[in-house]
Amino acid sequence: MIEDDVEIGANVTIDRATMGSTIIRKGVKLDNLIQIAHNVEIGEHTVIVAQVGISGSTKVGRMCQIGGQAGLTGHLKIADEVKIGAQAGVSHDLKNPGEIVLGSPAIPFSIFKRSSVIFKQLPELREQMFQLKKELEELKNSML
Repeated sequence: MIEDDVEIGANVTIDRATMGSTIIRKGVKLDNLIQIAHNVEIGEHTVIVAQVGISGSTKVGRMCQIGGQAGLTGHLKIADEVKIGAQAGVSHDLKNPGEIVLGSPAIPFSIFKRSSVIFKQLPELREQMFQLKKELEELKNSML
């Protein structure tokens, strides 16, 4: 079921529902190369960018934004005005309206920003940890 003022880009696949309906609500904008599985419902005025995949029976709220190459597993409930960043992997319900998530697995934006900084430092932190472990062993052995 496709309501009024829906824009559907090239090579978008919308699966027919097995039971019930696959629903694209009014004002939805779908970019190119999107897969929408059976029994999915996309809320009013939601925008979905290229190469997104939405698995079966997921319900996306109103006025959401889903970035390119994001993937949503099946049977999820996404609240209104949620923003899902590019390449995010969403495998759990997003219950808070206006929530912003990034990453795979998808995590809140504030945590993602802090984690990104740490991720870049992981090789150095690993070396420091091994060095501290070695020094601790040496201290233990010298005390015996």
